[in-house]
This record gives sequence, structure tokens and C-alpha cells, in this order.
Amino acid sequence: MQDAPSDRDALQALLDFHVEAGVDLALDETPHNRFAEAAAPPAPARAPEQPREAPRPAAPPPRALPKMAAAAPEDVATMARELARDAQSLEELEALLREFDGCALKFSAKNLAFADGNPKGRVMLVGEAPGADEDRIGKPFMGRSGQLLDRMLAAIGLDRSNVYVANIVPWRPPGNRTPTPQEIAICKPFIARQIELAGPEILLCLGGPAAQNLLNVKDGILRTRGRWFTYKTEAGRELRAMPTLHPAYLLRQPLQKRLGWRDFTSLRRALDGRE
Repeated sequence: MQDAPSDRDALQALLDFHVEAGVDLALDETPHNRFAEAAAPPAPARAPEQPREAPRPAAPPPRALPKMAAAAPEDVATMARELARDAQSLEELEALLREFDGCALKFSAKNLAFADGNPKGRVMLVGEAPGADEDRIGKPFMGRSGQLLDRMLAAIGLDRSNVYVANIVPWRPPGNRTPTPQEIAICKPFIARQIELAGPEILLCLGGPAAQNLLNVKDGILRTRGRWFTYKTEAGRELRAMPTLHPAYLLRQPLQKRLGWRDFTSLRRALDGRE
């Protein structure tokens, strides 16, 4: 009768079996049932932890218009007339406009385009409102229409050293849109006072809106251009005034430049005392 195999012999035989089966490396000391582990669903991979973003500051609330700009247009226009009447010089008038909050255009524009040229010049030219270039620079007639205006003035021997240039509305309307009647009514007392303080001999209205609002004419610019009118200041002084085509219109309609040339030669004759 053979002796029963010892535990050592049994363990040696088991190791030999594993070696023959290709198992020659122990991964850890604890035994694992790999078949049970393979049957179990894999644990979801843990996403790498993202760094926390710093909390974003709350967006500032939209800028509210001052109470004056939100008031009724009639009330604001009355206040504008009172303020404009109190200005005793062009410098004081410009300072008042910079502080004036009654026109909402101020809060969408970059700069106040008050005036350019010589306030002591014999001729004052008034347009409608600033454009993008004027808003950026802070002076009227600085873009393409301003360049054409300079060439037209040069053709009759004038430049900005002897003329004064302004607009009815001194702030650019968004997108170069036409100023509303309310915006014009609010700004009109300031341009009226500006004309009175400058005291030119001749007032040239550039475009239909300037002529209609300053000279109270109802006809379009093609019917009124080249004709002489009388502009009366609040103090009672009378100025010779003439509507003419706006340079921006002439850029869009080059064939009409002949009409602009006729108006400017008429202006030259008036300055020379021949008309």
C-alpha cells in the first residue's frame, strides 16, 4: 500500500500543472475569480475632474436714461429753450450741450459734433446730423460729404478758415438714420442760439431738413434750392439764407452737382455784393 501524497507533493504537482498551462506569474497574493469578474459589467470610467471656473461677474444692468431724457419731449424742448437762451457765448453753449441729458441721441453717440471752422466767418453752413466719421472725430462734415463740401467751398475761394459749419442735431443718430421730429425739436433751440451767437451774414442750409426746420419751408429741396430767404433770430436780427443740396445727396446723384455749383456761385456773388 502506497503512502498518501504529502501536502508538499500536492502543492508541487499543482504548480507544475500551472507552469505547463503557461501560468508563470502571480499578480498579487489574494486569489481572484477572473471568470466572475469578466461576467460583471465594467465600472464606468471616472471622468477627469475639471477645474472649477471662477464665477463670472454679473453683467452690468443697461444704462438707464436720465430723467430728463425720459421726460415728455415737449417738456424737454421747453427746458432746452431756457438753457440755450442763457448761453452768452459759443463756448458756453457747447459746454451746456455736453452736460445736456435731454436728448437720447447723446447716449448712443461717441462724441458731440458741435461745430467746425471759424465762428467769425461771414457764412454759416448748417446740415442735418453727424455721420460715423463726424461722430468719431467730434466735428461736423468730416467724411466723404465733408470732403466734397471743402472742394465746393474752394471752388468759390472759401475754406473752413472763413466759414462756420454745424448741424441741427449735434449727435449722430444710430445707424445714420434720420433724426425724429422729437429729436429735432429738442435740439433746435441750441442750433438757433448757435446761429445767433455766431452772427453770420449769410446762412446756407445744406439739405431739405435744415431748410425746412430753420426756414419753415414746406417744399422739397429741389424746389427751394438756390432761392434767397430771410432767417430771423430770436433777437430780431435778419439774415440772408439760401437752401442748397446736401453734399451727401450730390455724392449719390453726381449729375445734380451742376445745381450745387449754381447755388455756390450765387453765394459768391452775394458775398461780393453782386446779388
